[in-house]
Amino acid sequence: MWIGESFAGSGANAAHINVMVGPRSGPVGTAWATSLATPRIGYIPFVAVLAPNVPSKPATLFVNKADTRGERHETLTWGAAQAGVARGVQEALAEGAMPREAADDWCVIVAVWVDWNADEAEQIYANNHQATLDAVRRAMNGAPALEECVAAMKSPHNPYFNPEAR
Repeated sequence: MWIGESFAGSGANAAHINVMVGPRSGPVGTAWATSLATPRIGYIPFVAVLAPNVPSKPATLFVNKADTRGERHETLTWGAAQAGVARGVQEALAEGAMPREAADDWCVIVAVWVDWNADEAEQIYANNHQATLDAVRRAMNGAPALEECVAAMKSPHNPYFNPEAR
């Protein structure tokens, strides 16, 4: 199992992506099937598609981290964010970040945050594409290195908390 994470963009249209990548026959495959079979109100995992009837390869499960709130948020989540995620996974495979056999033997789970105040479909698409691509690349490369984690622990921060910016 490979695990990756990435942020792209800023503000309400930013993307924060978490990925799990691995063989269908392993724990990622089990988690993929379990998640797809157990939706909850506001959280509906679904297969990410590049176009109707054209799912990305490897099979990719889109899991929203923010409950869907209203038609606009649902449309941005299921539309722009999904398209960005599907393209990011497909591009990672096409460029060789994942081995060729991943196309039919592996699966990917992508946990996606779409802010309730998001309002720009093209930015959401672009940010989710880039964050997904980067998260898969980072996962497959074992990033971050332990040294990077040790250095970052001295001043933890993220887009929502930065004590040095005060």
